[in-house]
Amino acid sequence: MRVVIIDGSTVKNFVTDEEHFNKSMDESFAALDLNEDGVCRNTIDPQEFKSEMKKILLAIADGLGSCPIQMALEDDDRSNFLKKAADLEAAKLVVNHGGGS
Repeated sequence: MRVVIIDGSTVKNFVTDEEHFNKSMDESFAALDLNEDGVCRNTIDPQEFKSEMKKILLAIADGLGSCPIQMALEDDDRSNFLKKAADLEAAKLVVNHGGGS
């Protein structure tokens, strides 16, 4: 378990990073599409899933605003979108600051 600090910009940056966002949504949709027919619950296709998740995450980002929050996260939780947003932000910080030693 680890603790991260995020705010609305962390979540917005995750949503606007199309490569990471789309990969995450594709993985999550595949996990929900148990019979692998390309739809969930016989009605939701991958594009609709991405669109609705984008709206939800942007609403969370707006709710967080610029006020940072602390979250305890399980290291092995691969389906937590806020964890993925925090991981993406941390990876960008490492790249921009040279790994910080």
